[in-house]
Amino acid sequence: MVDAATVPVSEPTLEVAGLRKLFGDHLAVDDVTFSVPASGSLAIVGESGSGKTTVAKMIVGLEAPSAGTIRACGRDRSKAARTSTERRQRGREVQIVFQDPYTSLDPRQTVEDTIDEVLRLHHGWPQDRRRERIVELTELVGLDARQTRALPRTLSGGQRQRVAIARALSAEPQVLILDESVAALDVSIQAQVLNLLADIRDETGISFVLISHDLAVVRQLTDETVVMWQGRIVERGPTARVLDDPQDDYTKRLRASVPRPGWKPQRRAVAEGP
Repeated sequence: MVDAATVPVSEPTLEVAGLRKLFGDHLAVDDVTFSVPASGSLAIVGESGSGKTTVAKMIVGLEAPSAGTIRACGRDRSKAARTSTERRQRGREVQIVFQDPYTSLDPRQTVEDTIDEVLRLHHGWPQDRRRERIVELTELVGLDARQTRALPRTLSGGQRQRVAIARALSAEPQVLILDESVAALDVSIQAQVLNLLADIRDETGISFVLISHDLAVVRQLTDETVVMWQGRIVERGPTARVLDDPQDDYTKRLRASVPRPGWKPQRRAVAEGP
């Protein structure tokens, strides 16, 4: 893993300024600005359609910004990479883990082959060194030797998500974007993955950007939070302050929508027949 100390303390690991994205006539992201320090963690919170996933895709290079700048590890990445060397360099700076690991994993590749492919692409190490690193990464995310030799279809959702995290980490990025990465998991598995991510951050110094609508997950994993609504940031600050003392009306509505302990869904009254 690249040590976060390789990024100057005075310079954010990730910096986004004036980011905009147009899809035809629809302004999906409007003047979004934030930064993440080395070893820092930022949540981007909002309901579906707020623009948060579009921001993540622009950072990682899956969408091109219509305006604004993106800098990671001191280098500008606002425009598409022009060469394969530049693409590999960007992959060693920023990686992303999506919500559904099954669709992002090759069903024909075992876990070790999936990780090995990234190690060959980004590092060019000899086979013995790659094998050592595969063991290190799979142990880091809590996968045993049997699971490492398995195909994705034989693994549980939580195990597949651990594979996706290990694959992202194999590029040794300084920024890891988590796009609703635990949203589809059962609560108990979700807690395991969140604890794993917190441990990885402590051990490696990697920076996190968490894209989520789940405020409990945001509270557990991040230091700072920005709240997006209709493509714009409407509130920002330390996570505890934003969640416990929201200032914007939209943030207050998000906070109020979280079910309280003991909450039960209200059944609709069923009209009696004639």
